[in-house]
Amino acid sequence: MTSPNQPVPIVYIVDDDAGMRTSLSWLLESVGVKSAGFASAAEFLQAFDAEIPACLVLDVRMPEVSGFDVQAALNIRDANLPIIFVSGHGDISMSVRALQNGAIDFVEKPYNSQQMLDRVQCALKLAVQRNAANQKRRRLRKRIESLTAREKEVLRGVVDGKGSKRIATDLSISVKTVDVHRASIKGKLGAPSIATLVRDVISVWGESAVMDASTR
Repeated sequence: MTSPNQPVPIVYIVDDDAGMRTSLSWLLESVGVKSAGFASAAEFLQAFDAEIPACLVLDVRMPEVSGFDVQAALNIRDANLPIIFVSGHGDISMSVRALQNGAIDFVEKPYNSQQMLDRVQCALKLAVQRNAANQKRRRLRKRIESLTAREKEVLRGVVDGKGSKRIATDLSISVKTVDVHRASIKGKLGAPSIATLVRDVISVWGESAVMDASTR
């Protein structure tokens, strides 16, 4: 599932029911899946590490902070780990709310052990994919931040679909200078083509929704 250089995926279990946490942990351990259990949302949110590929088995109804509150907190952090909600008192409106806010599954207690294992395995595969994509975006974001102010201005023009002449006019510089900056940007960002560069940069800038003033 992972390469030797990647951290081992983990299943976070957040439920105030100790018996449920223990039984699910044992179930996962029986097939070699690493897990960590938490009795409260606060404990989990403090321990959660966004660098590690993980999925979350999350109880809906918990004292003080509900499962939906945990989901909201993770969404604010842009932590897109796959969430499997579990509930002993689920209904259609609950499941719809969970899925609309990004959960991948909603399971009613008591659940079938094999079905839960299948769902967790699918969630972990998705977690590894998302983690790899997130790492790629973080690396690209650092490279973008390393560009000079002028290179960022040129990059904004490229992403907006402008040609070198238009960018040169907008920035009051020569077309040759724009082309030099374009070549430098491609090299620094490791992009094999302008099309790839634009796609990758949009994937980063699209998350933040706002640009640094120097890129405008």
